[in-house]
Amino acid sequence: MASNEGFLTDGQREMLKIASQNAENLSSSPKSPSSLLSDHHIKAPAGGKAQTAGIAVRHVRRSHSGKYGRAKKDGAGGKGTWGKLMDTDVDSHIDRNDPNYDSGEEPYQLVGSTVTDPLDEFKKAVVSLIEEYFSNGDVDLAASDLRELGSSEYYPYFIKRLVSMAMDRHDKEKEMASVLLSALYADVISPTQIRDGFFMLIESADDLAVDILDAVDILALFLARAVVDDILPPAFLARARKALPESSKGVQVIQTAEKSYLSAPHHAELVERRWGGSTHITVEEVKKKIADLLREYVDSGETLEACRCIRELGVSFFHHEVVKKAMVLAMEIPSAEPLLLKLLKEAAEEGLVSSSQMVKGFSRLAEGLDDLALDIPSAKVLFQSFVPKAISEGWLDASFTNPAGEDGDYQVEDEKVRKYKKEVVTIIHEYFHSDDIPELIRSLEDLGVPEYNSIFLKKLITLAMDRKNREKEMASVLLSALHIEIFSTEDIVNGFVLLLENAEDTTLDILDASKELALFLARAVIDDVLAPLNLEEIGSRLPPKGSGSETVRMARTLIAARHAGERLLRCWGGGTGWAVEDAKDKIMKLLEEYESGGVVSEACQCIRDLGMPFFNHEVVKKALVMAMEKKNDRMLDLLQECFSEGLITINQMTKGFTRINDGLDDLALDIPNAKEKFAFYVEYAQTKGWLLPSFDSSASDV
Repeated sequence: MASNEGFLTDGQREMLKIASQNAENLSSSPKSPSSLLSDHHIKAPAGGKAQTAGIAVRHVRRSHSGKYGRAKKDGAGGKGTWGKLMDTDVDSHIDRNDPNYDSGEEPYQLVGSTVTDPLDEFKKAVVSLIEEYFSNGDVDLAASDLRELGSSEYYPYFIKRLVSMAMDRHDKEKEMASVLLSALYADVISPTQIRDGFFMLIESADDLAVDILDAVDILALFLARAVVDDILPPAFLARARKALPESSKGVQVIQTAEKSYLSAPHHAELVERRWGGSTHITVEEVKKKIADLLREYVDSGETLEACRCIRELGVSFFHHEVVKKAMVLAMEIPSAEPLLLKLLKEAAEEGLVSSSQMVKGFSRLAEGLDDLALDIPSAKVLFQSFVPKAISEGWLDASFTNPAGEDGDYQVEDEKVRKYKKEVVTIIHEYFHSDDIPELIRSLEDLGVPEYNSIFLKKLITLAMDRKNREKEMASVLLSALHIEIFSTEDIVNGFVLLLENAEDTTLDILDASKELALFLARAVIDDVLAPLNLEEIGSRLPPKGSGSETVRMARTLIAARHAGERLLRCWGGGTGWAVEDAKDKIMKLLEEYESGGVVSEACQCIRDLGMPFFNHEVVKKALVMAMEKKNDRMLDLLQECFSEGLITINQMTKGFTRINDGLDDLALDIPNAKEKFAFYVEYAQTKGWLLPSFDSSASDV
């Protein structure tokens, strides 16, 4: 008989049989029958091994029903198990009338909380800010409110909202939006944010066109206005077009701006006046409206209607003109005097004309009494009667100081100065008409009073500020020419000091006087008429907290800005035809043509055709540099011919040589023998009589 090794005993067989039966009963259990074998510890007989050996589990969890119930996840259990801790077979119900009721047992209810988006809050805030600005027209208040909002990273959204709201309103609001953007530029909103804001607008042109029928044309005009106002560079249009789909209305906006507005003749003036200049009205227009309404009032005698018309002008800061014009008209028409003084009294009592404006009006009239007396001999006597009457009736502040002396005689300006002022006004007007700088210089030399040069500068800029950009550009160009020919740096400095000392009065007559004075000052530095240190000198001679000092600070900011040179050279839009940078390019081209075999007479004609005799020092400088680079002294023949013909004056020659001398160290880095060459040119020029004797000291340092 074979060995018993590997066989089960009878007892073991019986146990296996019971286990098999149980496995059949638990066929629905997750465990397989074979796994149940491990629930019993089966011992192999001595000396042998069990073929179905397993690991026994000491404690087997079974329900009393004999079913195997596996516990569920989280301990809730399955059928036949106890379930989760504290689980009950019935649904729990809290009875609030139960004496043992505890409110803490109530189930928690999650209440949703809205998370605020800072951008949404900013957008809501700027809507009310813009509405308020459209209502009161206060640029300074709008700028202050925008600063207080903070969130400067969202300023492009402000630009988009401002323009889109204005697009759906009248021309007045459109003009106000453009004026506000110009005022905020650089001071509050950076140039990059301006560009981003306008790009967002152009991108949304398709959506805007759904609500606003002529959205493309209006947005194109806003875009053109931003370029004209120098808050967007012209290159922005080309870059923006590349970033937009060709089929989008944004591309149509850019095309319309370029073709319909920016390419038109006199486009700057056209664009600025497109919306009627509701908030950018010129001083002359305001003065005309004031004169018209006063004459209508004299005819009708309706005080309330006249006050309403004054209010509708919307120029409360210019009401001093109403005061002045009303008194002049009262002097011209004696029968209308009671009526006009009644109007001023009513306007003061209503608060329509403020106390400060009333005093300014009287002060301005007092200052011009000498000139007024030429047309109205009784002007001084009449004015002396107006002042005590106004003070006694309470519509002129008693603090108004009588500009007359104790004897009642108004101080008369020095007769020589008065005569000079009248003559230079005529000279300046002729220059604005003819654009003839040499003729103006000859006229000033004929007057023979160089000690009044600073007065001329003040008068020149004051007259230009009240005119168009063309005249402003002509004034800046003339300053460059005068500085080279007959004005010293001291004359220029003294002239600007005179201007800035009276900046507050100038602001009363010219709306943007402070900004424009800063541009004239900064432009003078860019044109080398003034050195940056001269700004420090000018500022030191002005009251530290006055309007003049603020203008000097503004000029420094303009000069320190990125690309300041290019921007300031074009600040008036190149009113005389083209900018200095264009002149430099043309000079370089004509010299290159001459150097490559051109004829002297043709080169001289080209220089003459430039029409910028005040800038001929650039011809001298570039000709000398080219002679050094090409090692060709042919340029000296051209300079000799220009000097012989009187095309380039001795002052221009000296200025050109001086500019080379000032930059000689830098020039020597590119042209090693520059100093030796320049020394030779100086000696040659002196023998030919090109240079002023005063150049000797500067040349000797070479």
